[in-house]
Amino acid sequence: MMSLDNNTIHLGKIAPAGMLLGLIMAAGGIGATIALGSDESGWNNFWMSYLFAYMVVTGVCLGGLFFVMLQHITRAGWSVSIRRLCEGFAGNLRWLWIGFVPIIILVWSGNGEELYPWANTEMMQQDVVLAKKAGYLNAEFWCIRAICFLAIWAILAQFFVGQSIKQDRDGSVNRTKWMQFFAPAGILLYGITQTFAAVDWIMTLQPLWFSTMFGVYWFAVSLTGFFSCLIIFTFFLQSSGRLKGAVTIEHYQDMGKLLFAFGVVFWAYIGYSQFMLIWYANIPIETTWFLSRQMGEWYWVSMLLIGGHFALPFVLLISRWPKRMKPVLTTIAVWMLLMMIVDVYWLVMPTVPLEAAHDAQSLVQLMDEVQDGTVSVGWNLNLANFTALLGMFGVLIAGTLGSLWRCTLVPTADPRLSEALAFENM
Repeated sequence: MMSLDNNTIHLGKIAPAGMLLGLIMAAGGIGATIALGSDESGWNNFWMSYLFAYMVVTGVCLGGLFFVMLQHITRAGWSVSIRRLCEGFAGNLRWLWIGFVPIIILVWSGNGEELYPWANTEMMQQDVVLAKKAGYLNAEFWCIRAICFLAIWAILAQFFVGQSIKQDRDGSVNRTKWMQFFAPAGILLYGITQTFAAVDWIMTLQPLWFSTMFGVYWFAVSLTGFFSCLIIFTFFLQSSGRLKGAVTIEHYQDMGKLLFAFGVVFWAYIGYSQFMLIWYANIPIETTWFLSRQMGEWYWVSMLLIGGHFALPFVLLISRWPKRMKPVLTTIAVWMLLMMIVDVYWLVMPTVPLEAAHDAQSLVQLMDEVQDGTVSVGWNLNLANFTALLGMFGVLIAGTLGSLWRCTLVPTADPRLSEALAFENM
């Protein structure tokens, strides 16, 4: 069945060099973030930067896990030759939980206020709305939920990635059947856990605010990052002589379609729907979240997302031809990855202090206080943000290459591989 040159489906010397580079990036980036975060703006700056960077990388890996399970549910044949790369990203979830342990310790030890306002039990008791959320927003229950989320992702990644790699060794078709059987339950668990994780880890940074669409928005964000990284990684491997014959222009076109569908159209649809419903209802406790993102420098970040995350890539990707030109599609994917990073920064960093929101007599007064610097809405762009991101991307690079180092880049024993090799778009 397999007609590909064996040298094109192994990482070879790329993996050790890439892993070493990734580990250096990780050590240097996280180390610099600790130094900068603790010196420049206190530990809050470090923890916010760390959470932002961790969510970027976790979002990419969760997108990979979703795509792998989706292919088994639909019994897709076209994607077999790129599925191992997706498994490489998803496989990071087996150990990426280690990166969240410091945040769990922070919250469990009673110092969670550095990140989450609800960790201040005195404030929770004084505010009527927050007092009603205390049964859900407390350190012990929050940490238990986080451990459950991370454990479920690790188990799902271990099962699907492990079964796929084992199939290369024993050629058993039953492994494909097992993955197809468990994929619906896996994707259900994924949907529940990634939704609650987005609520717990990001939405509760402003605990008074809530949105039933936030989990779906995070789903769109994670798929934007994943499909962008998948296209970039595939192009890099082919440029180094790998995957020739296994991944064709037809596969690039479909990867471009998925980036366009989930990273542009679906993302814009969910983002607009969330904003429109909250704007139309005009309930102060709901509008506060968007309010902080329309003030000061955050206004321009919001405008960048509208233009850079939707309008520009919509025009570039709506035609089939850019999707069939590898360098062009890869350039667009790099841009979309940058927009995903900006989007996560936009989700995590802005804040409206609860005291300021309570004390303001009107929206105009609050905006004036932001304008003259009396009230901060969380704009604190600094070097620690970038070093944290550099460190986490180093972790992603090292982990992905490590996952793929000792296996083939294509599932050679998958019964549908022939469909992928002969795939053509209509």
